Amino acid sequence: MPSPARPNPLTGSRLDRVSARRADTAWVEALLHDPASRFTALWRGQSLIGEGPRAVLLPAPAPLAARHPWALLGLLDGQAVFVLDLGGLDAPLDGLPAGAGGFAELRASAGALDPAEASLLAHARGLMLWRARHRYCGICGAPTRPAEAGTRVVCTGCGAEHFARTDPAVIMLVTSGDRALLGHARRFSGPIYSTLAGFVEPGESLEEAVAREVREEAGIEVTDVAYHSSQPGPAPASLMLGFHARALSEDVTIDAEELTDARWFSRAELAEPSGVGIEQPGPISIARRMIDDWLHLAE
Repeated sequence: MPSPARPNPLTGSRLDRVSARRADTAWVEALLHDPASRFTALWRGQSLIGEGPRAVLLPAPAPLAARHPWALLGLLDGQAVFVLDLGGLDAPLDGLPAGAGGFAELRASAGALDPAEASLLAHARGLMLWRARHRYCGICGAPTRPAEAGTRVVCTGCGAEHFARTDPAVIMLVTSGDRALLGHARRFSGPIYSTLAGFVEPGESLEEAVAREVREEAGIEVTDVAYHSSQPGPAPASLMLGFHARALSEDVTIDAEELTDARWFSRAELAEPSGVGIEQPGPISIARRMIDDWLHLAE
């Protein structure tokens, strides 16, 4: 069961996304030149982060916005917040004020950031990475141009509109009595064991995706699939949808292309993972939240 008082990492944004006013080009242009407006910057997938850590919001977006891709994220306490993509620069800090911080992977710092700031940076990163991957129309191949304050693009050839999308992914904690199933993915560099996960395929319900992914990765059938909570993924354009599921057997057959190992762990073992030689997912992950909530059910 999720804990209502404990939000997932990368959630809790305080931004008003002002979707009804994005098409008002005069209003957006005025915000770009408003001395009170602020911007965060992105550089080749990395976020601008200062000491603390903290999200860095800088003044005067207009001069840089004339030379680099940008988008309006929304209003924060009435103040406009933009994101600028400085990926075309080899030395992006040279164009920023002294003491602006540095560019770093959001995943490494998000757990220590203020939740609202982490959410803002995840929003900025996801939007601009989507923009970078949609510079050309997927229908006719012509270049696209930004519209609605950079939050969508329009094809310059066929006129098709392309809106920022999220890719739904299910992530599930599979349990059997007092034990939970965790796997070690090939992409993990250390002895991290986490919940199973995978993207939803066309024509699937979320519950069907949970059952398929568990079957494919661990060879186990599940039932009683129940929603836990969600989290914007730190990966580009993903939305992690968390579920609990009950296993119908404990006979594990792993998909060797996805996992190097998958096994059952008791509550006692997951409460002290070092005792069995494993590490749990980091605090930024919804996987850690689901494991912690399951452990606390017994308290």
